[in-house]
Amino acid sequence: MSAMKEQRESVLVICGHGMVSQRLLESLCRDQDQPFDRIVVFNGERADAYNRIQLSVLLAGDTDEAAMALQSEGWFRDRGIAVCNGEPVVAIDRQAHTVTTATGRVQHYSHLVLATGAEPAKPQLPGADLRGVMTFRDLEDARSLIDTARYQRRAVVIGGGFLGLETADGLRQRGMAVTLLHRSGHLLNRQLDPVGGALLQQHMEARGINVLTGTSPKALLGRSRVRAVQLDNDTLISTDLVVFATGITPRAQLAREAGLACDRGILVDSRLRTSDPSIWALGECCQLEDVIFGLVEPGYQQADVLAEVLVATVQGQDCGASYTPVDTPTRLKISGVPIFSCGQISADRDTESVIWQDHEHNHYCRLLIRNQRLAGAVLLGDTRDGPWYSQRIQQQDDISRYRDHIAFGKHYCEAAA
Repeated sequence: MSAMKEQRESVLVICGHGMVSQRLLESLCRDQDQPFDRIVVFNGERADAYNRIQLSVLLAGDTDEAAMALQSEGWFRDRGIAVCNGEPVVAIDRQAHTVTTATGRVQHYSHLVLATGAEPAKPQLPGADLRGVMTFRDLEDARSLIDTARYQRRAVVIGGGFLGLETADGLRQRGMAVTLLHRSGHLLNRQLDPVGGALLQQHMEARGINVLTGTSPKALLGRSRVRAVQLDNDTLISTDLVVFATGITPRAQLAREAGLACDRGILVDSRLRTSDPSIWALGECCQLEDVIFGLVEPGYQQADVLAEVLVATVQGQDCGASYTPVDTPTRLKISGVPIFSCGQISADRDTESVIWQDHEHNHYCRLLIRNQRLAGAVLLGDTRDGPWYSQRIQQQDDISRYRDHIAFGKHYCEAAA
């Protein structure tokens, strides 16, 4: 194919093939017909897009890799989408409208989407480069952890967020003795209040996981392989494995090196366009104003908006679609315990708290009310009314008519109203 003909083609190149990238492809191909002459996806991982949320389930032994695939190979072939696995893009030439991959391949693009995701944050501790110190972010990490659990017996997981809790429980189910460290005073401190965090800790400890909150690692000790974790109070915990689950950092280096505007992530506008009008970014790698995104749901919303924008751009039409960050409710299930939180989770001088607790069934509900309107909800154990509470928070309804029944959920409130 001549260079001139190639430049006349509308070619969409996507860097990255995670869950959000796949959602973009499905949104573009919703009616089987997509507007580009060609779509080429360069994937840094060796497997097609898979359900990353299920990695902890895979670690626990409750699913297999085949069940995690988001689409079959035939789906891409039937839609004329070329997916190049294990071939990440390493450079962007914005003047020539080309990308270069790790294999040296040069691919022209008319439209470029960066969906490079995020990488696990790994604190700079002494001993962090020892063997047996890992992160848990992708399929290769899951395979390494499963293999390690076959011949090692003790593990320390650092981080008491969702990923850390799921990692700890998965390793426990693999037969390891697990200690979980969290620097905050309670688990899931971004989603739960202190009481909810304490109840979750009791549940984790009942499952055999040793939980230490309000503490941080000071150093990892060992000669060639990690053998102990030294805490900030100088306590030593013997271990064969350390897993960091301490958050993520947007992968923006490729964009930075190409001269795109970046802050913590790749800066985009409400149509997900970067500082280059031919390049867009979405998902965990992007930043809209001062917001970065660590959940899949905002990424899905961005993918649906970007599909509309790209179609309109190729067809030379105006597009009214735009993405606005919204307060997305957190829905989790940790070791069999459902959790829901939305809106404000910590009380302040302007809020009242309504608390309901069923000690026998380990159910907990805390609602925050401001000026007779729901401001936040934290549910643990029974989350059936979570979406209804979320609706009240978003719509800011006056709850005066059923305030006395609000902790008992939708059914009681509607009956009272």
